[in-house]
Amino acid sequence: MTGLPPVPAGLRGAVDLSSLVNRPAPSAAGAPAQPTAPGQPAGAPGAAVAVPALVVDATDATFSQVLELSNTVPVIVDLWAEWCGPCKQLSPVLDKLVAEYAGRLLLVKVDVDANPQLTEAFQAQSIPAVAAVIGGRPVQLFVGALPEAQVRDVFEQVLELAAQNGVTGTAVVDGAAASADGETPEPEPEPLPPHHQDAYDAIDRGDYDAAITAYRTAIAQDPRDQLAVAGLAQVSLIARLQGVTIADVRGAAAAAPTDVDAQLAVADLDVSGGHVDDAFDRVLTVFPSLDAAGKDAARTRLLDYFEIVGLDDPRVAAARRRLTMLLY
Repeated sequence: MTGLPPVPAGLRGAVDLSSLVNRPAPSAAGAPAQPTAPGQPAGAPGAAVAVPALVVDATDATFSQVLELSNTVPVIVDLWAEWCGPCKQLSPVLDKLVAEYAGRLLLVKVDVDANPQLTEAFQAQSIPAVAAVIGGRPVQLFVGALPEAQVRDVFEQVLELAAQNGVTGTAVVDGAAASADGETPEPEPEPLPPHHQDAYDAIDRGDYDAAITAYRTAIAQDPRDQLAVAGLAQVSLIARLQGVTIADVRGAAAAAPTDVDAQLAVADLDVSGGHVDDAFDRVLTVFPSLDAAGKDAARTRLLDYFEIVGLDDPRVAAARRRLTMLLY
């Protein structure tokens, strides 16, 4: 296979997984998928491989199998954690889209808490983080819970990049024809709560105001709905970033270092780009110089960021302590 061509817009930052390439893979249930046609190389253009499912878990110990599969079909890697609210927003989107691509893509989920080597290899400083592996070569895709339409666009770019490198195979799920043989098919995933579904649908069509309204309605009905709280914070961030340019936002902040709105706009950019510590530091640094209204706005925005990043993230705990010291 030839080297990867220049990465299209939206696909950035190749990472190094060389330490995991030659690791021996365990046998039995974790055995690598095999070509479905006898004599057909797994990496041949248009080849098919049998897999246990289109969405699977991977670990530091088994990732060499993922690299092998990526010679036949592009693999999407979702780096997540149980405590991460935005991860739980993004996961159903990834699952749905991979199912729609019907074997042209595989989705591999990596728990960052349980797999430190993969977390380091993918440079996952913030989660959810999504990458691709094509022909054994990983490419970073995006950080954060993007709307379905944007994720679909990224997946299309992944397929284009894979086609340029001859990775055009298909993954076939073992036992996919079981229902035709009279066996019980796998159950459908649980539907989202109505207001959550309304929010997802609105995000997919780019109507962020409607998504915000849907999440607020969910929270009004159940103030303990943490997924709705995190969803509201995430979609509010996306809405604020619509139509802005990095140069304009950073220029305004440089010209008005004590203007709360200007500084919060830069913090929005930092959070959306995964630069969480920079965002927290910017808001907390300007906080003491603000009047009462400015401090209230900064505190509210920080609480939104905490929800987006995940309340159990150590960076959130550190920023929360610093905020408490400034308040009291």
